Amino acid sequence: MDLTRRAGEELEAGAVLIAGVARTASGVRLLAREVAWVPPEAYLQRRHDGLTITSNGYVPALARAEALGSAAIWLHTHPGVDADPSPSRHDDVVDTELAETFKIRTGRDLYGSLVISPARKHFAFTGRGHDLDEPFRIDRTLIVGDRLDLVTARDIEAARELPLIFDRQVRAFGGEVQEVLAQLRVSIVGCGGTGSAVAEQLVRLGVRSLTLVDHDTLSDTNVTRVYGSFPDQVGKSKTEVLGEHLRRIAPDLQLRTYSASVLDQAVARAIAASDVIFGCTDDNAGRLVLSRVAAYYLATLIDCGVLITSHDGTIEGIDGRVTVQSPGAACLVCRHRIDMARAAAEVLDPEERQLREDEGYAPELGRVEPAVVTFTTLVASHAVTELLERLVGFGPEPVPTELLLRSHEREISTNVAAPVPGHFCDPTSGLLGTGDSEPFLGQLWRSP
Repeated sequence: MDLTRRAGEELEAGAVLIAGVARTASGVRLLAREVAWVPPEAYLQRRHDGLTITSNGYVPALARAEALGSAAIWLHTHPGVDADPSPSRHDDVVDTELAETFKIRTGRDLYGSLVISPARKHFAFTGRGHDLDEPFRIDRTLIVGDRLDLVTARDIEAARELPLIFDRQVRAFGGEVQEVLAQLRVSIVGCGGTGSAVAEQLVRLGVRSLTLVDHDTLSDTNVTRVYGSFPDQVGKSKTEVLGEHLRRIAPDLQLRTYSASVLDQAVARAIAASDVIFGCTDDNAGRLVLSRVAAYYLATLIDCGVLITSHDGTIEGIDGRVTVQSPGAACLVCRHRIDMARAAAEVLDPEERQLREDEGYAPELGRVEPAVVTFTTLVASHAVTELLERLVGFGPEPVPTELLLRSHEREISTNVAAPVPGHFCDPTSGLLGTGDSEPFLGQLWRSP
């Protein structure tokens, strides 16, 4: 990782971090898109305890940020094994001098600064800034890709001792992973058989920030699969049923629920604040939104599902799938895991959809598929395992991005796929880490 390497150099180094901006209910989220290091010829002075540069060291990066519609963050290192990444008085002066230039040149009302130093794991840092003249502090850095990790700012109060209830799993994957689980912001879209199983496992593992999304209510036939549900709850929203259950497991859980569709822009914006999104919905239009959220907001999407084929009451196939879309990996569209014709039909209003079905211009929707708790739970467990693998790193290299289960044949296979060139998930498209934009996610939305 470039930041880790540069933090370990003997002399101070400076850079402009070009970042997409996401303004969420919990604060500003900066999405690192590019790092433009000050070129050697732009340094007037470079020592272990200071640096001086010409404007050529940062002005080209500001132009690049403006072209991408992004903000610019000033970043520099404090070298040395025992270095403190806290800003010095001189750093305060530099921030004052750079702030207006950075904002004017990028056309954004945001300026931030980061100081990084070498550390045992990745790097140590502190960060701060102003957005719309409101101060903010950068309190965490999430490292995404084939692996997931989280670094907490040096000036954040150290975590308390880990609760004893997690002792057995800490013995398995260590205390640092347990701390990351507690800090991850996770969304689950779809709270049926698969989504509820994912939710219960995550909360029991120690995830304490969770968003649940499902527009549906609990039906009689859901009770056989939805974790935490009982017959007397039929008719309640699935998010309410599951939320009540999860709070009993973890009273300290920070839980947000949306009994609405992810096709509603407000809901999609809410899950854009997530570090990890579990897609447990079977609608194609919703999964298309999740795929775009993951790309635009550098989230890790773990999409899963199971298909049971049967004839006259005899099971012929049990096929499960877990697809991981991390930044730079192929999305669900590139993998042909979304039926685009069905996705288009799903966003039509009921009358227009029926008319097009009758005319043969839209696929028929609404078929009731077989579902069994054993198999939805199986796929949910594999989905959560993919998250753990990215935190712990116990799997093969390169890390597979899709797991295919053929339970009826007792077979599991994995694969890796690259994005289609120029698609929104392709790094060369210039869309990864865009953050907030108009229109949101670069697509049209139905009226509220």
